[in-house]
Amino acid sequence: MPPPALLYALAGIWISVIGLRSVLVEEHFFRKIVASNIFGSGVFLVLVALARRAPEGPPDPVPQGMVLTGIVVAVSATALMLALLGHLHDLEKPDNQEDPS
Repeated sequence: MPPPALLYALAGIWISVIGLRSVLVEEHFFRKIVASNIFGSGVFLVLVALARRAPEGPPDPVPQGMVLTGIVVAVSATALMLALLGHLHDLEKPDNQEDPS
């Protein structure tokens, strides 16, 4: 049986490939934002899986700190992308059409 860290790393690579493919193929901007979050989650999983130095040793805290910082940056970047997408959606509305909400 392979070690769990290897399984986590392989799962992270697979998730990253799915996210990267969706970022490159999808045309809708909202789907691209979701796909970029999936890609980032896969990268975070790979980093956490590679943080263990030895099978019996403690994990390295530096990659774990990088992942925590990356999560905060990813949430902020997602909020910015969604705000820009909302602004782009408002710009594409015709001037004579009122917002029903």
